[in-house]
Amino acid sequence: MTWTQLLDISLHFDQHLGGLITQYGAAVYALLFAIVFCEIAFLPLFFLPGNPLLMLCGAFCARGQLSMLIMIPLMFSAVLLGSMVNYRIGRKLGYTLLTRERAWLDRSALQKAHAFYEARGGATFLISPFLGMIRTLAPFVAGVSAMTPHRFVLFVAAGAVLWSSSVVTAGYFFGNAPFLRDHMGTLTLFGVAVALCALIISSGWRLIKTRLR
Repeated sequence: MTWTQLLDISLHFDQHLGGLITQYGAAVYALLFAIVFCEIAFLPLFFLPGNPLLMLCGAFCARGQLSMLIMIPLMFSAVLLGSMVNYRIGRKLGYTLLTRERAWLDRSALQKAHAFYEARGGATFLISPFLGMIRTLAPFVAGVSAMTPHRFVLFVAAGAVLWSSSVVTAGYFFGNAPFLRDHMGTLTLFGVAVALCALIISSGWRLIKTRLR
């Protein structure tokens, strides 16, 4: 299987997952893990499906083609490990920035981000897994801002438990509804678009406030 094929499967998983299960059996669990892990671990892959993929997996669990007892721990592990990798990438980048003179670097912003994650990291990582792109961005920013590692792991683990269990379970009970089943790809693109718009609006509002000071 080539990288092009993997990308096509990732973006159109609703069309391919049934056939992959039939063709590869239990080995498809490794592919599902890889998609969620890569989406969260690497910023450029934020567009990979998260919520719709877990919903679809829940639907296949309801059909008996996948196992809930495997899917929920598997997705929890993918979120936790992916977040830890992304955190380390951000931590390394943050250290590099702080140890070099950068005229454009706002050190006070990093200090504020650090204070925010220390104070409200719990709420951030309980909510962020449910938001496309934000679940990829949040661990990276936590690393750049040097959030305390043990607090990061604790909060991410709590969010991963909540996200993996609730979304897979929702898919188990509702994923086979005709509307969701027939529009899973559209829902994926919609989720990415909403997250991008939210990020652009938030960044624009911060820029405006900065210039008004």
